[in-house]
Amino acid sequence: MPILEVDHLQKHFGKLEVLKDISFSLEKGEVLSIIGSSGSGKTTLLRCLNFLEFASGGTIAVNGQTLYTGDDKKRPGEAELREKRLHFGLVFQQFNLFPQYTVLKNVMLAPLLVKHTGVEECRRDAEELLRRVGLADRMDAYPGTLSGGQQQRVAIARALAMKPDILCFDEPTSALDPELTGEVLRVIRSLKGSDSTMIVVTHEMQFAREVSDRVIFMADGRIEEAGTPEQVFDDPRSERLRAFVSTTRNA
Repeated sequence: MPILEVDHLQKHFGKLEVLKDISFSLEKGEVLSIIGSSGSGKTTLLRCLNFLEFASGGTIAVNGQTLYTGDDKKRPGEAELREKRLHFGLVFQQFNLFPQYTVLKNVMLAPLLVKHTGVEECRRDAEELLRRVGLADRMDAYPGTLSGGQQQRVAIARALAMKPDILCFDEPTSALDPELTGEVLRVIRSLKGSDSTMIVVTHEMQFAREVSDRVIFMADGRIEEAGTPEQVFDDPRSERLRAFVSTTRNA
């Protein structure tokens, strides 16, 4: 059974149709990269999966449990919404760390407040995650003293601390200088093969080619093409994907 099943997902903002009949599935441990030009619907799709937006139609199921259906016009309450969001972790373009808290407390905070995990267990988990992302020596630092790459690595550790079924990244390197991009991509690469199931919206084509099990190319709110990295990058079928791949190669 796929860990994630998305069927006929749609999203409208008034008369503007942003997502048009999006369907795909994801197996546990897979890495799915979503590529496409700005405005193709990539971020809106992630926001619908994480219930930061509500889809206008379609269904979202995790581990066989339907979390959302467009037939249900009643919005879930806050408690139900928190439960649904626990299935997904989201790492934003901007790091969104709490500047008044140390790195360690930033990672501990959500499990403490949302999952009501004990303080000592939260601390142990947070310390292990910060070691995993290469920040064992910065646990007591404050976000303002860190580089952008270090802040994004804290954000990844914070998302992992909630132990989500699926970890989502929304252009995780877009706010970083090129020299800092590599350190964040190395951390994401290191998660592959560790049972982490990931969806990565990215403009880093080489990264998508190397790390992904499957790649989705979106255009005008639709899945224009999908397949293995080899199929998508080396043998694109649609004219739009061929043009996109050609442009990114020449960038």
